[in-house]
Amino acid sequence: MIAGLLAAFAVVAGVLSLLPAAHQAGLPAVASPWRTGALFLAFGALASALIGVLTNLLEQVDRRGAERREAARRARRQRP
Repeated sequence: MIAGLLAAFAVVAGVLSLLPAAHQAGLPAVASPWRTGALFLAFGALASALIGVLTNLLEQVDRRGAERREAARRARRQRP
C-alpha cells in the first residue's frame, strides 16, 4: 500500500516536471526539483515494495518450516 502511494506521488511529481511553468501557478517553475522528487519517490516505492515482498517470502518460509516440523512430530508420535 505504501509502495503504491509513493509510486502515485512519483507519477504526479514526474508529470509536474513536464508541464510548462504557466500551468504551475505559485509552484517552482524549474523542473529539476520535481524530477529529483519524482526519482526519490520512485526509489522509495521500489524499496517499500521490495521490503514487502521479502517480508512475505520470509514469513512463508517460516510457516512452511513450522508445518514441516509439526508433520515430522506427528509422524514420530504415530509410529509405535
